[in-house]
Amino acid sequence: DGLGKIVTRARMDTSDEKRIVITELPYGCTTESLMDSIEKAARTGKVKIASINDFTSATVNVEIKLPRGVYVKDVVDSLYAFTDCEKTVYCNLLVIKDNMPVQMTVTEVIEYHSKQLLGILKEELEVERAELMEKLHLRTLERIFIEERIYKSIEQMKTEEAVNKAVKDGFVPFRAEILRDITNDDIDHLLKIPIRRISLYDMNKNRKEVQAINARLKEISHLLKHLVDYAVTCLDGIEAKLNPATIKRRTELTNIRTVDVKTVVKRDTSLKYDEKNGYLGTAVSGGTELLKITPFDRILYVRKSGIYTVTEAPSKVFVGPEMRWCGFADKESLSKVLFTILYRDPQTQYVYIKRCKINAYIMNRDYFFAPDGMEVLHIDTRKNFSFALNYVPKPRVKILKESFKAQDYMEKGLKALGTRIVSKEVQSVTVE
Repeated sequence: DGLGKIVTRARMDTSDEKRIVITELPYGCTTESLMDSIEKAARTGKVKIASINDFTSATVNVEIKLPRGVYVKDVVDSLYAFTDCEKTVYCNLLVIKDNMPVQMTVTEVIEYHSKQLLGILKEELEVERAELMEKLHLRTLERIFIEERIYKSIEQMKTEEAVNKAVKDGFVPFRAEILRDITNDDIDHLLKIPIRRISLYDMNKNRKEVQAINARLKEISHLLKHLVDYAVTCLDGIEAKLNPATIKRRTELTNIRTVDVKTVVKRDTSLKYDEKNGYLGTAVSGGTELLKITPFDRILYVRKSGIYTVTEAPSKVFVGPEMRWCGFADKESLSKVLFTILYRDPQTQYVYIKRCKINAYIMNRDYFFAPDGMEVLHIDTRKNFSFALNYVPKPRVKILKESFKAQDYMEKGLKALGTRIVSKEVQSVTVE
């Protein structure tokens, strides 16, 4: 309806599995801009090509040759996703209406112009009807003036007033046949009729002309009652006069399969963590490689303190030493990760366990697994593991170490409080 967006694509010849020939460009694109976008994507590793050449003359002809081991089916989607082979045109129909800029839809524009067309056609028909009525009036006056020899009554008149009066008096018996009152202009028209025309007056010709006028008046009356049908007929007539070659659609309308950039790009960028310096990212020179990622991945990392954050693929971010966990932050990946958090209350020295999954988050915002003021002792992503609590030595405490299994505790919501393991002061936690 004129608002929204249209996706346009280059037309490609992919008959040769080792070569792509672009034969048509998307709207708003030139061969130079297209080649620049392809070369840029190739430099960043998003599209694999061996060479690109422009052989455009009268028609577009941009040839892309593929390297060894790469075929057309491996490259086409990447060209649509990362280059100007696919362009999105955003539509915003802004028009001047009543001397003011107004955003309208195509339907509203058509409705507006349809009403305007109906108004113009109605005015044209009414003007034509008025002209025909005037013409019919004059033909009636001429017929009566000549057939009834009213012109004879003015032969003895010596003044203009007397002549006009004689003519008007002559039409009194025929008042029912006259369409309107006789004016001085009508009398002037009658008096200007030459003698030759009076002598050669053809009554049949006048009758046929009057019949034609009445037929057209009847037709106009019908058209005014069916104005919409008349407007459609007029538009059909205009369309019939157009050259079909000039109004033929030159683009192809089709449902384009959307290319998801995330599925096209390959995970070949290393995400490294330098434990010594505490930096995480794709631009970290040293450290250990944790994942292979793409620029479109979201990464969740958990610091030693129990604070976790979700960001776009980081270039280089400081997370501190002893990072607890790092992984993909998409829903499918996180749904498989069960976090087990052991934390201690600094006031009572009691240790709590909390098992939960991360189902929702806001980008670039810090979250804390444990309640405020708690001290996180350990974070684990294994479903089954054992840990031991080392109690604070006291005179009546005989057992100073006790083992537990994480799987014995139920999974809770992310915002829920942890479960107190024992009512004893804990000095440290040992994970087995």
